[in-house]
Amino acid sequence: MVLNRKQIRIILFALAIIFSGYTYYLVPNDLFPNAPAVAAMIVFMAFLWVSELIPLAVTSLIPIVFLPSVGVGELAEITSYYAKPIIFLFLGGFILAIGIQKTGLHKRIALFLLSKIGDKPHQLILGFMIASALLSMWISNTATVMVMMPVGLSVLETARSNGTTGKELSNLGIGIMLGLAYAADIGGMSTVIGTPPNMVFIEMYEILFPDLPAIGFVTWMIIVLPISILFLFSGWFVLTKLVFRLPSRRLMGGHAVIQEKYNKLGKITADEKRAGGIFLLAAILWLTGSDIQIGEQLQLSGWRSLLNLPEFKDAAVAIFAAILLFVVPSKSKPKQNILNWADTKKVPWGILLLFGGGLALAGGFQLSGLGDLVGEGFASMQLESPTVAVFSVSFILTFLTEITSNTAITNLVLPIIAEASKAMKIDPTLLMIPATLSASCAFMMPVASPTQAIVFGSGYVRMKDMIKGGLWFNLIGIFLVSLIFLIWGRYVLGI
Repeated sequence: MVLNRKQIRIILFALAIIFSGYTYYLVPNDLFPNAPAVAAMIVFMAFLWVSELIPLAVTSLIPIVFLPSVGVGELAEITSYYAKPIIFLFLGGFILAIGIQKTGLHKRIALFLLSKIGDKPHQLILGFMIASALLSMWISNTATVMVMMPVGLSVLETARSNGTTGKELSNLGIGIMLGLAYAADIGGMSTVIGTPPNMVFIEMYEILFPDLPAIGFVTWMIIVLPISILFLFSGWFVLTKLVFRLPSRRLMGGHAVIQEKYNKLGKITADEKRAGGIFLLAAILWLTGSDIQIGEQLQLSGWRSLLNLPEFKDAAVAIFAAILLFVVPSKSKPKQNILNWADTKKVPWGILLLFGGGLALAGGFQLSGLGDLVGEGFASMQLESPTVAVFSVSFILTFLTEITSNTAITNLVLPIIAEASKAMKIDPTLLMIPATLSASCAFMMPVASPTQAIVFGSGYVRMKDMIKGGLWFNLIGIFLVSLIFLIWGRYVLGI
């Protein structure tokens, strides 16, 4: 008997209800009467997030209805999670990205970088990966790959017309496409705004540990940028030297195509300069706002301290820069500004709701006492050492996010890991940061990341190719995230 789509959806909904009901009766209610209901809600939302029976953003609205109805927080308190500063940081980042894309500046940056690399296959793939990683530090990983993939396809068509065929062309296509996707995810890890899990961590950390020093934009980059750089180059080496054999000769036109596309752009336009200037202003303010503390010896004061503006945080910077895009006039379109309100249709509002839902879930986790119960459970577990715990968390998160949204999984897992840290009596960042980074390190499946889904549709990447290359990247990510954080991250944070 073959089930149709409607029957499958009904079965999956029934399973979600059954599992959440089982969870309700599994969780004790002696000390915290509301804990079982919140645990059931978490399981139900997790099932819907993983199966995507309804849109992720719609699932994220469930806490608004459920939590106040069972007595976990007031409605105003629960809805406030959907308007946390991190939501506006991401909103401002989205609008900045739209401004850069509307003026065409992002394409000029990418083509300029690639035009300087050269047309040897190994160099070309490295150029694509560097350009992809740099762009994805500041705009969405998905947008980065959408911009870069047509350039990559043009290079591959030129290589084909110049006599590169068969296995050589196939491997070159795999290398370029996977390199673009993987580098976008790797680059996104290195900044707070680069990928959603990073921002989820920043806000959850402040909610769960309000008495501990916040981790700012610069501190995050100091910790994670070395991981991303080593990951990028080691991944490039594995991709081009070990996994897929590339043609050794020059492509005889690959570089020329990139240069030609760049030349066709002409001189940089006034709108590109204006959008770039606003973006550069935001980047400088993000980078220089917080005090920088490295170890016990070095401390640099940020502009917030110098100007006594402690509440003008990263989210305010993002919104300020976004507002400027609606104020600064466009030269190419008289009587218009660089952005108009119609452009905000391109903002992925669903992602913002997904963030809010995860934060509300974390709030319910704490308000109901479920966090205390989980902490007691972890306290009874015997882990050999923090080092074993870090490697274990990195391994689990890496492979877990192969089958579901890294943002959704981060929303679910970080509160639990926070409680585990309390139970183990270790600094919460020791487990939470590796978990967050590992959520961006799933490379084996097209569904693991939008970037991988995009290049999978190029026609050059087969499932077995992505699994083959992705497994290497998964293992490299687990090793580098765990080892470098245990050494460098602990030093920077003074753990």
